[in-house]
Amino acid sequence: MAGEAGPVTSRGLVRRLGPFDATMLVMGGIVGAGIFVNPAEVARHVHSSGLIVGVWVLGGLIAMAGALVYAELADRRPEVGGQYAYLRDAFGQTPAFLYGWSLLLVIQSGGMAAVAITFARYFRELTALPMPDGAIAAAVLLLLTAINCLGVRIGGTLQSGLMVLKIAAISALVICGWAFAPAHPNFPSPSALGSTNSPAMIAAIGAAMTPVMFAYGGWQTSSFVAGEMRDPRRDLSRALLWGVAGVVLLYTAVAFVCVHTLGPEGLANSATPATDTMRIALGDRGATLIALGIAISALGFLSQSILTAPRVYFAMAADGVFFRKIAEVSRTTHVPVFAILLQGIVAIAIALSGTYGQILSYVVSVDFIWFGLTGAALFVYRSRDASRDGFRAPGHPFTTGLFVLACALIVIATVASNPVNSAIGFAILLAGIPACRYWQRKNRPATA
Repeated sequence: MAGEAGPVTSRGLVRRLGPFDATMLVMGGIVGAGIFVNPAEVARHVHSSGLIVGVWVLGGLIAMAGALVYAELADRRPEVGGQYAYLRDAFGQTPAFLYGWSLLLVIQSGGMAAVAITFARYFRELTALPMPDGAIAAAVLLLLTAINCLGVRIGGTLQSGLMVLKIAAISALVICGWAFAPAHPNFPSPSALGSTNSPAMIAAIGAAMTPVMFAYGGWQTSSFVAGEMRDPRRDLSRALLWGVAGVVLLYTAVAFVCVHTLGPEGLANSATPATDTMRIALGDRGATLIALGIAISALGFLSQSILTAPRVYFAMAADGVFFRKIAEVSRTTHVPVFAILLQGIVAIAIALSGTYGQILSYVVSVDFIWFGLTGAALFVYRSRDASRDGFRAPGHPFTTGLFVLACALIVIATVASNPVNSAIGFAILLAGIPACRYWQRKNRPATA
C-alpha cells in the first residue's frame, strides 16, 4: 500500500491547472441545472418558508463538513484519481474499483446524460432548432469530449469560463428576484418553522434532504485531476473549502428568493421555479434570460464532468484493474484520450437510450455510500499517522463522524423513499465485484 510521505506523482500527465482552475472545478462539479428546479422538490416535502430555506442550510453544513474531510485527504493523497486513490489506500483495491465502476455506470454517466438532455431542451427552446433532444445531447457531449482530448489546459480554461458565467446567472436570479419581484403574501409562511419534533415532519425533512444533497454533491470530482494541478496539496484543499462555501451561499440564496417570490405553496406547485421567479421579476425577457443561464449551467457541468471523471478510469487502468488502453496518455496533448472517449461514449449511450432518468434515480443511494466511506477513510489515515504536518480537518473526529453519520442517514432515507430504484443501484454496484476479480486475475502475472 502506498505511503503518504512520497513525492506527488502524475503518471505521465502534465501539471497545468492553478488555484483558480481548482476552485472553479469544485464549484463546477456541484452546480448543474438542479438548483434551478430542486427548490420546488424540497417545497413538496416541507411546507414552510423557514424549513424550505433551512433544509438548504442544513445540507450546506453537511457539505462543508465533507469539504473539510476531503481537504485533508487531498493534502494527504494528492494523486490522480482523487477519491479513488483515497479509498484504495485506505480500504484496498476492491472498494476503490467498485467506486470507479459505479462512477462510470451510474453516478457520473447517468448524471451527465440527464444534464445533457436538460441542456438540449433549453437549447431547443432558445433556438427553435428542429432536432430531437437526444441528438442535441449527443452532439454537445461529443463536442466537449473532443475539446477535452485537446489538452487539460484547454478543457480547464473552458470549464473556468463557463463556471464564471454560471455564477453570473445564479447571481442575476437572486438579485432580480429580490429587487424586482414582490414578496409573496405567504412569505414568511404563518408557521415559519413548523412542528419539527413530530415523526411525520422528521420523515419529511429526511425526504427533502435527498434532492438537496443531490444538488450539493459533486465537490469530490475536482480531486480526480489532482495529478494535473501545479500544487495539489495547497490548491486543492483551499479550493474545496472556498468552492463549497461559495456554492452553499449561492444555493441558499436561490432557495430564499424562490420561496420569497412564489411562496411555499406556489414553489411546491412550480415545475420551473427559477423561470417563474424571473418571469415575475422581469416578464418574458426574464424567463428567456434564465433559460439561457440554465443552458450555460448545464453545459458547464458537462464540461467539468468530461474533464474530471476520466482520470478515475485512467487510474484504475494504471493500477491494472481496467482495460490497459484506458491508461495510455497522448504524446501530443498529454491527456488520457481513451479514458475521455470512454466517458463520452457511455454518457452518449445513456442519453440516447432514454433511460437516463431512471439511472439518475439510483445515484443518491449509491453516491452517498462512497461519500460516507471516504469520510471513514480519514479515520484510517489518522490512525496510521496522527501527527503529520499539513492541513487537518477542524473538529475531527466529531465533524468527520457527523459527516459519515449524515451520509448513512441520507442513504437510509433514500432507500426508504425509493426502495426499488435503490435496490437496482446496489445491484449494479455489486455486479462490479466479479469484474474486479476478473481484472485482478488477468493482470496479476504482469503486475506481480
